[in-house]
Amino acid sequence: MRDPTGWPTVFGADAAIWTRYAIVAAVAIVAAGIVHAAFVFVAKRAAARTRTQTDDILIARLRGPSRWLFAAIALVLSQPAMQLGPVGQGWWHFLAGLLTPALLGWLLIALLGAGNDIVQTRADISVADNLRARRKRTRAGLLYRIGFFVVLMVTICLMLMSIPAVRTVGVTLAASAGLAAIALGAAAQPALKNIIGGIQMAFTEPIRLDDVVIVDGEWGKIEEINLTFVVVRIWDDRRLVVPVSKFMEENFQNWTRRTSDLLGTAFLHVDRTADVPRLRRKLTEIVSNDPLWDGRVCGLQVTDSFPWHIELRCLVSAADAGKAFDLRCNVREAMTAYIAREMPEALPKQREAITVSPETAR
Repeated sequence: MRDPTGWPTVFGADAAIWTRYAIVAAVAIVAAGIVHAAFVFVAKRAAARTRTQTDDILIARLRGPSRWLFAAIALVLSQPAMQLGPVGQGWWHFLAGLLTPALLGWLLIALLGAGNDIVQTRADISVADNLRARRKRTRAGLLYRIGFFVVLMVTICLMLMSIPAVRTVGVTLAASAGLAAIALGAAAQPALKNIIGGIQMAFTEPIRLDDVVIVDGEWGKIEEINLTFVVVRIWDDRRLVVPVSKFMEENFQNWTRRTSDLLGTAFLHVDRTADVPRLRRKLTEIVSNDPLWDGRVCGLQVTDSFPWHIELRCLVSAADAGKAFDLRCNVREAMTAYIAREMPEALPKQREAITVSPETAR
C-alpha cells in the first residue's frame, strides 16, 4: 500500500506479519555475520603467510563494507521466507533503492582507498633517488581523492533518485536546472578552479610529494597534496597552505623536478691578490672529506671582480636539497676559517692612493 506521494505505508498491515519480517531478517543478518567472520578469519590466516602487505591492506579496507554486503545478500536470499505482501514489497523496494547504491559506493571507495594505500606502501620515498616513488605517491593520492569525490556524488544522486518524492521534485525543477547550474558555478568559481587544477595536477605533475620548492619566497618541501590545496612544510617547521590554482597559474621554483641531485654554491670574497689555485686545492680537500658530498661536482671559479676584491664561487653537489644546504654551510665555514688562519693576506683590503707634494717630500 502506498500514499499519493509514492511512499510505502504501514496502515492496514498486521503486526504479526511485521514480526515475522523482523525475525527472518534478524536471523539472516546474524547468519551473514557468522559467515563473514569466518571468511575474514580464513583470509587473515592466509595473508599472514605472505610477505607482501597488499592482502593485509585489502582485508583491512574491505572488512567494513563486505560485512554489510554479506548481510544484504543474506536478506535477498531470505526474501522468499518472509512472504512479503503488498506493503512489505513496497518497503522492500524502497529500502533496496537506498541501500544498494550506498553499499556499492562504500565498496568502491574502500577499493580506491586500498589501491592508494598499496601504492603508498610500495613507493618508498626514504631512498636517495626517490623521484619515481614520489611520482607514484602523488598521482595515487590525487586520483584517490578525485575518485572518492566522483563516487560519493554518484552514490548520493542514485540514492536520491530512489525516493519518489525527491524524484518528482527533480523533474519539476528540471526546467530551471540550467540557471541553477550557472548560479552555482559563479558562486563556487574559486573552489571549482582549484578542483579542476587538482585534476590537472594529477596528470601534469608540476609538483610531487617531498619536492623541494620555493613559493612566495619560502623554502620548503611538499608535505601534502589535496584536491584543492597544497601544504608546504617550511624549513623552520611552519606550514604554508597554498591553493592548487597557484601552482598552475603562477611561477614557483621546483628544485627536484627531474632528480633529487642538486648543486650548491658558497660565495667567498677575497683580496684581488689572493692565490686562487691554492684556495681551489683546499676546497677539493675539504669537500673530499665531507660525507655529504656525492662525488659529482667540486669546483671554484672567479665569478666577479670589484675594485678592492674578487668574488669566488664554490660549486659542490649533493644527493638531495637538505644535504646540499648543509654542505654549502660546511664549505663556507671551512674556507672562511682556512683563509683567516692560513691565508690572512687573502682577506679583502681597501687601498687608497696617497699623493705626496714636493714640499712634504722634502
